[in-house]
This record gives sequence, C-alpha cells and structure tokens, in this order.
Amino acid sequence: MLRSKPVIFFMVWSAVLGVVSWVHAAEDAGHFKGKPAETLEQAVANFTEGNRELGSLLAGELDAKRLYEIHQLTYTLEVALAKIIEEASELAEVLEEVHVATEKNDAKTAASKGREYLDTAGKLIK
Repeated sequence: MLRSKPVIFFMVWSAVLGVVSWVHAAEDAGHFKGKPAETLEQAVANFTEGNRELGSLLAGELDAKRLYEIHQLTYTLEVALAKIIEEASELAEVLEEVHVATEKNDAKTAASKGREYLDTAGKLIK
C-alpha cells in the first residue's frame, strides 16, 4: 500500500520543515505570530476557522484593509497547517504499522495500531 513510503515521508517532512522554517523566519523578522497549534485538535480548529474567515475575506473587494487582514490570517493558517502535516506524517507511519501487521497476520498489533490510527484520523475528519 505505502510502498513508496520513504519518498512520501521525505516529501511530507520537507513540506513541514519548509513551512515551519518560513513561519519562524517571519516571526523573527517582526511579523505577526499565528495562533498556537500545540495539539492536532487545536490545529484543525484553527485551520477550519481560518479557512472560513479567509473565504469570507476573499468574498469581498480586496482593498488594502482586507489584504492586511488576509496577510495576518495566513500566519495562523501556516502554523496550523504545519502541525497538521507533522501529525499526518506520524499518522502515515502508524497506518504502515497496521499494513505490515496485516501482512504478518499479527492481529494484536493490527488492532492496537488500528485503534491508534483511527483515534488520530478522527481528529482530522468527522
């Protein structure tokens, strides 16, 4: 199933590092700080609300005030997205453990890792 796992992992990890380093560089340069996203639940909530707000802002005329608001909002979205990507990368590893366990006919590991996977995946989608 995830036969190209090293390639996918590298791509995801590269994206995480890119977003995180960009966010930190922006913060160091005196820019805005996004809302914190220390947990996956917090990241998903900030991402959901931020996307809703971005959609609303984009629905109107993009004058200087709105562009400023969008600019400020992107910091929160970037922080949330970095956390989601980080957690999704870890989630892919857990799913691979489920996959390997099923190949080995290891019901105990498949069940425990499967529950762990569903617990985290459930935080991403309802």
